Amino acid sequence: MSDHDQVKMTKMDYRPDRPKAENPVKIMDLTLRDGHQSLFATRGRTEDMIPVAEQMDAIGFWATETWGGATFDSTHRFLNEDPWERIRTLKRYFKKTPFSMLLRAQNLVGYRNYADDLAKAFMYRSVENGMDIFRTFDALNDYRNFETVVPIIKECGKHFQGCICYTLTEPRLGGDVYNLEYYVKKAKELEKMGADTICIKDMAGLIAPYDAYNLIKALKEAVSVPIHLHSHFTSGLAPMSHLKAIEAGVDIIDTCMSPYAYRTSHPAVEPLVMALIGTNRDTGFDIKKLAEINEVLENEIMPKYRHLLADNKVSIIDINVLLHQTPGGMLSNLINQLKDMDALDKIDEVYKELPRVRKDLGQIPLVTPTSQIVGTQTVNNVLFDKDGERYSMITAQVKDLCYGLYGKTAVPINPDVQKKALKGYSRGETPITCRPAEVIEPELDKAREEIKDLAVDEDDVVLYALYPVTGRKFLKWKYGKEEPPKDVLPKSLEQAKAELALIEKAKKGLVVEKSKLEKMPEKTENKRTFNVFVEDECYKVDVDEVGGPPVIRYAQPLQQQVAMVPAAAAPAPPSAPVAAPGAPSAPAAPSAPVVKKKAAPAKAPAADTSGEEIKAPMPGMIVSYPKKVGDSVDVGETVVILEAMKMENALAAPVKGTIKAINYSSGDSVPKDAVLLVIG
Repeated sequence: MSDHDQVKMTKMDYRPDRPKAENPVKIMDLTLRDGHQSLFATRGRTEDMIPVAEQMDAIGFWATETWGGATFDSTHRFLNEDPWERIRTLKRYFKKTPFSMLLRAQNLVGYRNYADDLAKAFMYRSVENGMDIFRTFDALNDYRNFETVVPIIKECGKHFQGCICYTLTEPRLGGDVYNLEYYVKKAKELEKMGADTICIKDMAGLIAPYDAYNLIKALKEAVSVPIHLHSHFTSGLAPMSHLKAIEAGVDIIDTCMSPYAYRTSHPAVEPLVMALIGTNRDTGFDIKKLAEINEVLENEIMPKYRHLLADNKVSIIDINVLLHQTPGGMLSNLINQLKDMDALDKIDEVYKELPRVRKDLGQIPLVTPTSQIVGTQTVNNVLFDKDGERYSMITAQVKDLCYGLYGKTAVPINPDVQKKALKGYSRGETPITCRPAEVIEPELDKAREEIKDLAVDEDDVVLYALYPVTGRKFLKWKYGKEEPPKDVLPKSLEQAKAELALIEKAKKGLVVEKSKLEKMPEKTENKRTFNVFVEDECYKVDVDEVGGPPVIRYAQPLQQQVAMVPAAAAPAPPSAPVAAPGAPSAPAAPSAPVVKKKAAPAKAPAADTSGEEIKAPMPGMIVSYPKKVGDSVDVGETVVILEAMKMENALAAPVKGTIKAINYSSGDSVPKDAVLLVIG
């Protein structure tokens, strides 16, 4: 049978009640998870999913992906939302369509393998909260990492979808590592484990149409369970690959609603529906109902997120992904990290270094968390390697990978890199060969004890255990112990539109409308001049404060202790205003506004802070300080752990001495070159 005969035409015209196709393609919608994760940094809020939930439930999707992946992290870290509540809320609107989540196997929804006790607790809570289909993958395709989570999926009567992460070492399917035999073998392993469906997870959009055809045909012949294809649009290949996969007999395809489709997301559902009308693979979907959903998304939801679509490219595809194989989310992370470090000019060097790092680390597929592991290490190599020495700053996750804590790589890790990474490694310098979780100590009881002052239920405990630093911060917001910052609070549609209008004004130089000023004010002696840098340009701006220069009315004495004083415990200002030395005296102003800075302030240093300053080599978040003020440290000993691009960097003491000052706390965000601590 020729290719064009694979999808047979019938005599049915388009109408909502058209006869059902012989073998309709099933569609899983990714709008509410991978769509916004791919396009606008997983910032989609639950409140913006509810307006279309019931309409989407009526379409007839095989399933809708609502959870997992980066959503668990982003909801609590950036949106002040409880990730567990998202499932429960959406379940009230979706009455027919099953929910699917992306599960990172033993990584769960984090960036490392967790202990078995925590993995089991997470799985039971996910089922209890309403999850139906568990799309389960391991970044290394090491299915030993399935051995804890899969039995619980089956025990609870839920759907286990086993994934094979699709990657290449050649421009097309073939070569010595990732070839047809590799994928068929992996599919057979998944079927043996009890997979209800098998998914080819093409996270970077690499699969070519004829490779998709051959792969799906081979899998349909090798295994009996339904085959599902997931391919990002990034390279532009996915719509063509979808059609060839359908010709080959694929059972399920992933798509998004068109406002959340294309670019680094997925192909849109609407063109596929129209392409298959009148064939034996007709989806049966009502295109008019899909259009109604799109109207809501386009006009009532997307304006809130348009500012996050920071893409100035004219093209909606990135053909370079076929060369460097970098998934869209990883690519945006790399670019943002280089921007923060004023090193965007190094992006071409990063592209060249990335395949070398990937090869050194065992030709691992580039998918969370291995994409972050390879990407962050690549940036470190480009920025910090000097005089021919490679891997001068190795992340904690690369060390874990070299030890075997993520599993077995497709090919052996470069022995020189492995030896360097494991020098002084806390678990030992000899890599393990067993299932990774066998050497990970139980975590749940310890987490329960640490968070007992905040956690109300098991969901809180599991959230904290997965994300101790940001989890604790979120629970304080959730239970009113701390006020959440403005940047995690939702915006209304009106606010979003007003901000977009202001941006457009700014682009046109119309931020201040002169027509509203009676006359141009005169400059006074209080005028101050500032240099304002915008990318590669500098503008000289005069600032003249209305009402004269500010007067300091209260000077708080330096704190004697280095550790941060909580806001609730900070000393209250005296009842009478105190003028700073040299400042003119003035009467107290009535209820002067308080200005709060977004960035976490450095802690007030002790009286003597001279010594060796340890600065942040990159922007990031403080995870922890293994030492405290007064502790002695040796050269090479870890003194601070800094998270950047979701990977941890252990910063070592360059000198022997005593910790004299610690300037930040766990959870604080810090800019590049911030002085993190001082050794004297």
